[in-house]
Amino acid sequence: MRPTAQLTLKYQCERPTAPRMSTQTIAPAKIATPDLIEEGTLFRVLTAISFCHLLNDMVQSLVPSMYPILQASFHLNFTRLGLITLTYQITASLLQPFIGYFTDRKPMPYSLPAGMTFTLVGLLLLAVAPTFALLIIAACLIGVGSAVFHPESSRVARLASGGAHGMAQSFFQVGGNTGSAIGPLLALAIVTPRGQTGAAWFSIAALLGIFVLIRIGHWYKARIAHLHTRPAKDADAREALPRKTVGIAMAVLMVLIFSKYFYLASFSSYYIFYLISKFGLSVRSSQFYLFVFFGAVAAGTLIGGPVGDRVGRKLVIWVSILGVLPFTMLLPYVNLFWTVVLSIIIGFVLASAFSAILVYAQDLVPGRIGMISGLFFGVAFGMGGIGAAVLGKLADLTSVIFVYKVCAYLPALGILTAMLPTLHHQKRPKPL
Repeated sequence: MRPTAQLTLKYQCERPTAPRMSTQTIAPAKIATPDLIEEGTLFRVLTAISFCHLLNDMVQSLVPSMYPILQASFHLNFTRLGLITLTYQITASLLQPFIGYFTDRKPMPYSLPAGMTFTLVGLLLLAVAPTFALLIIAACLIGVGSAVFHPESSRVARLASGGAHGMAQSFFQVGGNTGSAIGPLLALAIVTPRGQTGAAWFSIAALLGIFVLIRIGHWYKARIAHLHTRPAKDADAREALPRKTVGIAMAVLMVLIFSKYFYLASFSSYYIFYLISKFGLSVRSSQFYLFVFFGAVAAGTLIGGPVGDRVGRKLVIWVSILGVLPFTMLLPYVNLFWTVVLSIIIGFVLASAFSAILVYAQDLVPGRIGMISGLFFGVAFGMGGIGAAVLGKLADLTSVIFVYKVCAYLPALGILTAMLPTLHHQKRPKPL
């Protein structure tokens, strides 16, 4: 009887063990807040924040798309048009690193809808501004909105990445680039027939963004609270590089950002005028080709991050910056057909760089996601703004066609990628 009793006792003790293990395994899928599980990519969150990025950058792209209308209404030259771009991009450039640094110390989930509110006010002012000075103020408010949005939304993308940081940043970025692509097309359909006041219709997009960002803020707040309960597990585990190596690498990355966004400024601000000047196209046709270019940029952005996760971000940076040089050199000397073809190739290849550069920098300086995101988004905005102003002045002194001949050499700076250390990117963790 004793062996039987021992066997019975053993069976009774072991019997509930399997259900408990099974319950622990499947419970995360059944809990009320499944998105708090850190393993696995949260595409619902990524889709929401990418959609808001689309809305934010769609409004931004509306500003240069309105330049022909504003030029006619306010009798603006290229220099003044460049100043409008400089205002909203420099505002974002100066504020983003500071906002990112502050939110690294104290995350502010509900700053996201607050930033979109600034964008909404700037958009409405842009639609009714009677003077150039008020146009500048409207551009400044739109810049403030972007400055608040980008560092925190980039952090949200990383929190929802499940370890696939490059893919998450590309997914997030493609929303912004898609917004930049459809902005000119919507401007063509909505603003061009109505004039300056047509910009007010885009306030619907800003209001929608505020609503979605409030929902994201709820998730973000709960997610941060969850991560505070397990800081060691979720901390970045990467051996720190020597400070000198990090400093050199950061300087190189800044030069590469300068090369990319100074060149892109020639497209975002002056591609319409280039097509009109060289090929005699109408404003409507030129806006359509600008949409095609930004579509290629969106597609390239989506590719860059996942490829960087697989083959290494340094290789992606090499190809996306230096690899575009032959095409930029050819662009000013070809007919309309090849201009469109080359612009698609340039937009696709060059756009793959940013996600790789940003995640590379985040890995280079672990634990400073907001500051690094704010710094690089800020430099991107700043270079775009400075580029628009400088190239506008150059276009006034020479011609808009000459601008593209000068900018063609900028991707040659991609050779500096050789100075970047090779980081062994972490593999994506397997979900439970």
